[in-house]
Amino acid sequence: MTLQSQTAKDCLALDGALTLVQCEAIATHRSRISVTPALRERCARAHARLEHAIAEQRHIYGITTGFGPLANRLIGADQGAELQQNLIYHLATGVGPKLGWAEARALMLARLNSILQGASGASPETIDRIVAVLNAGFAPEVPAQGTVGASGDLTPLAHMVLALQGRGRMIDPSGRVQEAGAVMDRLCGGPLTLAARDGLALVNGTSAMTAIAALTGVEAARAIDAALRHSAVLMEVLSGHAEAWHPAFAELRPHPGQLRATERLAQALDGAGRVCRTLTAARRLTAADLRPEDHPAQDAYSLRVVPQLVGAVWDTLDWHDRVVTCELNSVTDNPIFPEGCAVPALHGGNFMGVHVALASDALNAALVTLAGLVERQIARLTDEKLNKGLPAFLHGGQAGLQSGFMGAQVTATALLAEMRANATPVSVQSLSTNGANQDVVSMGTIAARRARAQLLPLSQIQAILALALAQAMDLLDDPEGQAGWSLTARDLRDRIRAVSPGLRADRPLAGDIEAVAQGLRHPSAAADPPA
Repeated sequence: MTLQSQTAKDCLALDGALTLVQCEAIATHRSRISVTPALRERCARAHARLEHAIAEQRHIYGITTGFGPLANRLIGADQGAELQQNLIYHLATGVGPKLGWAEARALMLARLNSILQGASGASPETIDRIVAVLNAGFAPEVPAQGTVGASGDLTPLAHMVLALQGRGRMIDPSGRVQEAGAVMDRLCGGPLTLAARDGLALVNGTSAMTAIAALTGVEAARAIDAALRHSAVLMEVLSGHAEAWHPAFAELRPHPGQLRATERLAQALDGAGRVCRTLTAARRLTAADLRPEDHPAQDAYSLRVVPQLVGAVWDTLDWHDRVVTCELNSVTDNPIFPEGCAVPALHGGNFMGVHVALASDALNAALVTLAGLVERQIARLTDEKLNKGLPAFLHGGQAGLQSGFMGAQVTATALLAEMRANATPVSVQSLSTNGANQDVVSMGTIAARRARAQLLPLSQIQAILALALAQAMDLLDDPEGQAGWSLTARDLRDRIRAVSPGLRADRPLAGDIEAVAQGLRHPSAAADPPA
């Protein structure tokens, strides 16, 4: 994927309440960041309390103890720095493909935002270095595999820390890989040195799964918006019955997603002259009418139930985003240093990523459900027995000699099959590990990665539908090219024709599909996801 290397346009002061849209803007380097004085003061108090606890030789996990099942081995205060460094070393075992540039930057941001809640005890120097790296547009090189999401995302975060220490590699905004030591020298005057609890504060949290899920949530909103726009254009192309999208249905079954989907579809159909707006029951039948009609008075489900199906997907996304937003603005490491508590540290399990795991699995299923709708819409639009008089596979010339979208329709089916194969829930796959210390785990990062991976094939299926819709509009146009299309339909065709000419004769469509899919996933800043 081409990285966004444009100059950041604004500066966002982090105040502890980060939204998913803000997270994406920072991750893609469209926003710089600063930290409010109030948060800096809160973090300074936590760090001071930590130093006081160390001076008192308090029994605190990861400071005076070993890690995991070795927590019964007590460590002297004089070995604290070595303990923090060895934590990073033994956890840096990630393998497999690397996180994307934006994903790795979102990981850093999510960890920073958790620390800024003021209960992790990280040093001011640690905070400053993360801010500097983010504002310069760099990302640590982080392997994607190796975390079970139990004691947080220990493995990927350890690789992030290595980069901050100048021991790994960084990715610059143009996608070039650079040695992290040189980057840290240039940006911060030197690498990060771990002290006190900095190592544990940086790795002991759900920041990888949360970062990935945050970016997924924003892109999924764009996919929902595209699904509604494309469904409205399909209603026009097939001269469907707008009655099925009557607001009374949503009023009688007021799921929030269905209500919003119904409203959005009505807006999209504004000015559409080709749809049937007559209410079926307004007709009074006579004896002469009692015969079979060419077309039934209601459309197939792939048109009729769009508000209900997309509405359910939208409600699932809303739940996912609420969970992820809460996680993004939470303290997810352990132990913590809460003000007003009788002791300087508590030992528990805020690092367990089950919330994000379950939400990611649910969104995965919802995205596959949405893809199933789109694939069936493509099948109907390209089938000459179902598309109300359009050519078979929307070919632009002689049937048989020209096959039009036949291959593209098969590709959509193949993509859907692969999405379904990758929709098995991950959150139920808990395995005991870490010497039976982590005997239940969340698999949250795997779940988040799998949900995010569904966005690419979904966008490709949606791209095939968008290309087919533009082709159908061309085939249906009158000589003046007006044909009663809505602004939504005309805008869709204009966007498609900007990257893909009409299919007058068969040609390879692979490049067209990829170009349109990229535009659906990463539109201009003016096309931010709906609220």
